Amino acid sequence: MGTAQLRTPGRLAWGRLLADRTGIVCGGIVLLYFILGIGAPVVSALYGHDAYTMYGQEQTGLLNEFGYPVKANGGIDGGFWLGVEPDFGRDVFMQLVFGIRTSLLIAASVVAVITVVGTVTGVVAGYFGGKTDFVISRVIDVVLAFPATLFLLAFTPLVLAFFVADDENASTGLRVAALIISLSLFSWTKTARLLRGQVLSLREREFVKAAKVAGCSPWRIMTKELLPNLWTPILVTVTLEVPMLVTTEAALSYLGVGIVEPTPDWGRMIKNGAAHYLNDITYMAIPGLAMLVFVVAFNLLGDSLRDALDPRSAR
Repeated sequence: MGTAQLRTPGRLAWGRLLADRTGIVCGGIVLLYFILGIGAPVVSALYGHDAYTMYGQEQTGLLNEFGYPVKANGGIDGGFWLGVEPDFGRDVFMQLVFGIRTSLLIAASVVAVITVVGTVTGVVAGYFGGKTDFVISRVIDVVLAFPATLFLLAFTPLVLAFFVADDENASTGLRVAALIISLSLFSWTKTARLLRGQVLSLREREFVKAAKVAGCSPWRIMTKELLPNLWTPILVTVTLEVPMLVTTEAALSYLGVGIVEPTPDWGRMIKNGAAHYLNDITYMAIPGLAMLVFVVAFNLLGDSLRDALDPRSAR
């Protein structure tokens, strides 16, 4: 009897996840990225370099007369683990680590916003149906109709204009806030539409009808009866949204409407590296490879998490 009581759905899902080697490896990689991002100042102190000092301008023998690393592979050695940046000579490893923090801060903030907004609108639309569902669904359709990437390019500078007269003088904090607002406006619809469909199915189940007969309020039914049955799609959606938002934020920075100098950012590093790839491919390849590993690992972790929470979806 005691053993049976321990076999809760959560424990069973955790056991299936632990048995998935791919999920464990990818989870370890994702955890490493988060540890490096959160602990970037500690890593900097232990490593002895930061992301802003122009070591190539202060130390001789790092850059040649053309501004490129003297040593092979972008200047990788025992002092600079991933080399130095062309022209300025900043430490690439530190820029990468602090760039992780920038990207994850923006992605995590957007995911928190869109998860709350998408969950509320999706559950409300699915539960009440009728005119409420019609209005919310039409709003979702309108938002989905916008070409998101093009609109983000135009909308992000407008958000900055609300805070400062000239976006060139905008601080990093304002740029981060503008990116979070812009990305949130166009990213909540997928969560809302997914949960709306789930709730449309769940609201006809016996436990929901029993709650209605018992006189439970709509708020109680949505929070106590429906929401606990939606954690699986919510968690899976989060694991899919985080890597997508990381790449979107990097793309915006690459296109010049996101994070700019001197704040470390993967997109900005790739943008700067694109100007030097013929003479120093390492500087562009390192952040590109780091982003590729993160996105693939997070997506595979999402697949493993989905299969662990819902074994019927396993291939």
